[in-house]
Amino acid sequence: MSEWESAEYEPSLPVSEKSNALTRDIDQASAERIVRMLQLCDAQMFQEETGPTYQRLLSCQMVRTLMEVAERVHLILQDPQDSLVVLSGCGTSGRLAFFITSGFNKALRQLNRSDIYSYIIAGGDRALFSSQEAPEDDPKLGMLSLKKACEGKKRVLFFGISCGLSAPFVAGQLNFCLQNLDVFTPVLLGFNPVHQARDELIPGCNFTFRSVAEKMQELAKGQKAFLINPAVGPEAISGSSRMKGGSGTKILLEVVLSAAHAATFANTPITYHVLQNISAYQQTLDKTYSRRVEMAALVEAAGHSLACGGRVIYLGWGSLGLLGLIDASECIPTFGADHEDVRAFVSGGYQELNNAEGPLSSLGPAFCISHEDFLQLVLPDLSNKDTVLLVFTCSDDVNQVAKLARRVRVKTSNLHAVYHLTDRDTAEQADIIKLCSSTLNLTWPADPPASWSSLNMQWELSTKLLLNAVSTGAHILKGKIYQNHMIDLQVSNSKLYCRATRLLQRMSGQKESECEEALLKAIYRVDVLTADITSCGVKSHVHMAARHKKVVPLALVCLLTGCSIKEAESHLEEKPIVREAVAVYASKVISSTRLMKYGPFKNN
Repeated sequence: MSEWESAEYEPSLPVSEKSNALTRDIDQASAERIVRMLQLCDAQMFQEETGPTYQRLLSCQMVRTLMEVAERVHLILQDPQDSLVVLSGCGTSGRLAFFITSGFNKALRQLNRSDIYSYIIAGGDRALFSSQEAPEDDPKLGMLSLKKACEGKKRVLFFGISCGLSAPFVAGQLNFCLQNLDVFTPVLLGFNPVHQARDELIPGCNFTFRSVAEKMQELAKGQKAFLINPAVGPEAISGSSRMKGGSGTKILLEVVLSAAHAATFANTPITYHVLQNISAYQQTLDKTYSRRVEMAALVEAAGHSLACGGRVIYLGWGSLGLLGLIDASECIPTFGADHEDVRAFVSGGYQELNNAEGPLSSLGPAFCISHEDFLQLVLPDLSNKDTVLLVFTCSDDVNQVAKLARRVRVKTSNLHAVYHLTDRDTAEQADIIKLCSSTLNLTWPADPPASWSSLNMQWELSTKLLLNAVSTGAHILKGKIYQNHMIDLQVSNSKLYCRATRLLQRMSGQKESECEEALLKAIYRVDVLTADITSCGVKSHVHMAARHKKVVPLALVCLLTGCSIKEAESHLEEKPIVREAVAVYASKVISSTRLMKYGPFKNN
């Protein structure tokens, strides 16, 4: 049994919010150790069940549920008229809903079939690239967006994705499904058991996420609803569900949907395909991390760039380019990063993206995503401080990759490549290899049993693991993590407000009330809270927090040192790494105390 599975291990926290014992000192680790720790954490996704407390991804009941849901998708594929499969989520979950929907609709169009998949992301398409987390707290908005997407449909299979079983936006959608079971079959996908679902009453509603999940659990006995919620272990960075939560979401949804497609279009038994794909994804994880040394070199380069004020830039092709966009967008809320710190651009831009709302580049530079945008907006100022990573496969135009690489190489030698190919690939890579400081080539078997579509999904998971390691490792090396916690997270919705309070309590060892008070002082930049501040609700606090950076680090330094807000700001300007800021303050206090007691030192 893993340590986190014990009833005594951080008992007040759900699995998705627990800290992972494997990464307790990841903030002090080298790039190579960081990658090794991430590997051990990711491997927990496929660990077998060791007791009755938690269902795991490979448990018999979970595999059976995946097959049952795949059968529901299969029925819709056989008779798609007036039917729809909807994937919905917030943040990373919503971005993956879009990503997976796009991939499977594309597969249908290649078979001259109509689209049957639709996605919903809280905050709309702008949330694909930027943090739009406030809508996550709005269950009515979730319900209305689902109602609009399904207008006129007579049969809807709805996947509500919430890694922590916590998002009110998704809870509102699931509750709407439960009230309309004649049309909707709801599927809840997350990574906590039902008894750990969020149980605070949602403002304006008479239900909690847990009460919705419990109703679904009861209905699941008659297959009127389904729960896909294996425990995959705590995240490497506590609460950072973009990592294992995101990978698990991609794996589970693709296992279900690809099994349904294989049953419909290749007459392959669902049972066989589900088991085969789970095994393939497990092998993908092992294959990716077999290149730990090369991954560590990328982490080192990216970390050095961020630490010296440079940028990390992904230049991708096809679906791997879209994964680069997703990874880059997640760095802002997770690490308190600037949108320029990690950028991504994809060949074809919005034409490749094919999102529902169309091009969003008019919203500003952060929404400019094509290689042409990179050439115009980024290349002119590129320097050796920046790390540029090419991400492509053997199915992409290698000449186009080399052409872009040559233009980048004029500006910087800090150019790297991640490249997926098959053991039958004969394309010449010498030009790209010569241009890059390092290349990470992953060679995959082209022979069956893997079809081209399933091979592409393996490349995608591998790339997601790689990019998550690069961006997470780089921010760790920059000092954005304290122990294994997201110390500089944005307090941008009620979930993150609660997470910030818990984090401060865990870090400081002080009472919850004292930690919330410190958080509010940091949000409002005051040393004394007024009645006007304390009488406001969480929604108002979150709105104010959005105006400031380093809210949680500021609160923590105040809690650990007892200094004022202005003093804490000064310490963090001098030492941006929280651990160092606290140490510097402590040494100053010790020096001051010694001076008061003994007087100034004199040279003899």
